[in-house]
Amino acid sequence: MNTAFACVAVLLIVLFSHRVAAIPANKHALSIIRQINRDGPRIAVLTVYPPEEKAFFASGVLKPHSKYPFVDLSGRRFRIGTIYNKKIVYVRCGVGLLNAGVTTQMLADLFNVVGVVHFGIAGNANSSLSVGDVTVPKYVAHTGVWDWLKANGEEEENNMGHLKVGDYNVPQGNKTNLLGKISYDPEEFYRETGKPNIPEDLLWAETSQEWFEHASELLKGFKLVSCLNTTVCLPRPANIVFGQRASSANIFVDNGSYREFLVSHFNVSSVDEESAAVVMTSLSNKLKVIVFRGLSDLAGAQKGENAIYEFGPLAAKNAVKATLEFIRRFPHFTL
Repeated sequence: MNTAFACVAVLLIVLFSHRVAAIPANKHALSIIRQINRDGPRIAVLTVYPPEEKAFFASGVLKPHSKYPFVDLSGRRFRIGTIYNKKIVYVRCGVGLLNAGVTTQMLADLFNVVGVVHFGIAGNANSSLSVGDVTVPKYVAHTGVWDWLKANGEEEENNMGHLKVGDYNVPQGNKTNLLGKISYDPEEFYRETGKPNIPEDLLWAETSQEWFEHASELLKGFKLVSCLNTTVCLPRPANIVFGQRASSANIFVDNGSYREFLVSHFNVSSVDEESAAVVMTSLSNKLKVIVFRGLSDLAGAQKGENAIYEFGPLAAKNAVKATLEFIRRFPHFTL
């Protein structure tokens, strides 16, 4: 009896000590965040992966908070400071819709933010645009919610954009393919102002109209970079283009046929892996949101190697330039 009691006591002590060791780190971070939030609202600035972050840091405009330059929480580093005297919290979320959605929700839950400015690179799906351009989409769709059906399977009523794999057989002729077909579902969208646990079907999530309109006015004629160095230059000057439709899914698109399908069925101009999650999560939390994506490649329409390896840094630099100019010139960001 005494031995059993002693074993249980030791086990409880071990478990308790582990629990105590785990709590203070989070409590300390949350305590810092509470103090940061007393400074007033901030702009959340969110990007995806290291090359984009490198371009952001290279601008040199982020001035760290004098006391709390960053907060580490859940494996991410939230950097606190100012850009052109506007208070911001900056974070790199990581690749993919899950990382983007989780990080955006953390910004909404933990920090006093007025909205999210999201930047990064994307594949170009619009033949009227060029690599190096920056798109500021008005609408973003999550085109990764699929029903993968048999060749003779029936789609549900609200499905759209049916992709029949057999249509892409080479050589063409017999279009029956064991991979069948894919039908696209709208996203289940939960709105802060809606009824709890009652989602709505949503394909096109609209970025914040106020921010979009200000961006289109403030950045009119703003010049981007057309050369990364003496050897990497664009064939024509890069432009900022407004009002396109963007597609997001956990898919790196490097396939010309799938690119063509997305364009013909959804009329998208760019493809990426995060924007839809950032926009939908922001809207769910009643946060304003805008997206700046530099076009780094042709999403598989090119001949030879994907251009992202050559022009990705230039696209990231232009996305950063547009983002920073938006923050610098937006009068409502004097917080």
